[in-house]
Amino acid sequence: MAGTAPLAASTVPHPRRPFDSASGSGCGAGSGPGTSRHWYENDLGWPTVPAVPGEPLRLVTGVRFDVLEVPTRAGVRALRHLAPGSPVALQGGRMRLLVAVGSAEELPGLLAWLEWGAPALDLGLRALGAGGAMDAPVRPGPSADVVRPPSGSTEGQAGPVQGAAVWLRPPESGCEVEASLPTLSAMGGVGGAPDLVRLVNTLATECHRVRLRRAGHEPEDSQAFASS
Repeated sequence: MAGTAPLAASTVPHPRRPFDSASGSGCGAGSGPGTSRHWYENDLGWPTVPAVPGEPLRLVTGVRFDVLEVPTRAGVRALRHLAPGSPVALQGGRMRLLVAVGSAEELPGLLAWLEWGAPALDLGLRALGAGGAMDAPVRPGPSADVVRPPSGSTEGQAGPVQGAAVWLRPPESGCEVEASLPTLSAMGGVGGAPDLVRLVNTLATECHRVRLRRAGHEPEDSQAFASS
């Protein structure tokens, strides 16, 4: 499309600068290593994995939400299918989109129904559900400063902050996250939740294009994006 910037230069909303738990500053926060855990467990009601010294805090999946994980480049195009309050995280060149509980279990059948079939296993689209966990992005602070995500993005790059998980779209304290998460029930037009089918189809399509670019079969500046 004439006059349109290539995907590699696509503008991605900037993730907020992580909250420094040792600084004692932030959204009514105290100091100390337990600040993020308190925020997740008490303010959001999200269960966490018992801390291991020297390891990052982890969030349990399959309880309040499941996660779809894709290369950041592929995830950029799917952001339009999310509700404004639907949380999204970045880590190490990967984007994690929170979706309704049960979505991870539905993913294989959904991909088959969308006729992606066996090749979908190699697309780079992964799901975390019951029994899983993800690194907890550091609690965001109120500062207007931002951390830029990988440009476009290129897989294999370190995450915005030394490979640590950060929020691109953080959850809001006191808000029930479930109402904003993509779900299969939205397919029938029930409620205002985003449609999981449309989201998964876009993610699979973009993951396929990332693979084609890696193999040299599609130019980096291709603008032939499917409308989903």
